[in-house]
Amino acid sequence: MIARTWRGWVRTEDRDAYVGYVRDTGIAQYRATPGNLEAHLLTRDLDDGRTEVVTLSFWTSLDAVRAFAGDDVSTAVFYPEDDRWLVDRERTVTHHLVH
Repeated sequence: MIARTWRGWVRTEDRDAYVGYVRDTGIAQYRATPGNLEAHLLTRDLDDGRTEVVTLSFWTSLDAVRAFAGDDVSTAVFYPEDDRWLVDRERTVTHHLVH
């Protein structure tokens, strides 16, 4: 099993709206992709007016991740409104083998 993580940051005042947006876009697309086992969205308010957002998904294989992300599985997938919300973001994702 493969765990895939990505991090981005939004203004804390935008947290709830962005969470709704990500559920409707990225999380929904993760879950609709064959080979996705689970998809979660985590948030953590920071002391500087930002909220860290983490997507955590579990996949049967890197081939299943490719079906979602394309050939370069290390590149993050973004959606049209992400620029509206994100004040910073990782451009890459991290994959881990789950034992």
